[in-house]
Amino acid sequence: MPRVSEEHLERRRQQILDAAQLCFARKGFHETSMQDVFAESGLSSGAVYRYFKSKNDLITALATQTMVTVRATMSELIHGDQLPTPAELVTTLAELVVAQSGPDGPIRLAPQVWALALVHPEASEYVKGAILAMRGLWQEYAELMREAGWLPADADTHAVASAMICFLPGFMLQHLIIGDPDPEAMARGVKTLLPYGEPAAQPATI
Repeated sequence: MPRVSEEHLERRRQQILDAAQLCFARKGFHETSMQDVFAESGLSSGAVYRYFKSKNDLITALATQTMVTVRATMSELIHGDQLPTPAELVTTLAELVVAQSGPDGPIRLAPQVWALALVHPEASEYVKGAILAMRGLWQEYAELMREAGWLPADADTHAVASAMICFLPGFMLQHLIIGDPDPEAMARGVKTLLPYGEPAAQPATI
């Protein structure tokens, strides 16, 4: 009997994740049942459970995919040929959030995973790891800002990262729940607060 290829297994796994994403985005994590996922994916319960044992496993896997995309985008931006200003960086990340936060968008799952992390140990470990990885990127950016002369030579880059990481979750929640601000408004606010690298901007003291 021929062995199932790794490519086939990955396609099936992604088929299940795509179905779960649609269900969670439309109905929310708590209102979605595994039966909903079976129906949306067109697969049997046994086929789904072969890959994912629970809704918690599904939403954690989906959130992992989403945050990997965000981190990869940020990493590419800050390690490019020209260091983006804080306003430029936040604008691009905000635009990514908007692009992935439609009715069936994966960004809509992020707040649901954050809530799950408060009561579920496995989700908590994932979310903690994701936050630390993202904060690590912000610290890399702060160090690059310091090297560029945008921050004082003695700036505490860990403290800067801990503050700047708040921009993206704050934008996500406002955009998903209130419907504003848009990336351009976010950029104006960040540019006013953190004018580093902008024309005619003067370095501020932290």
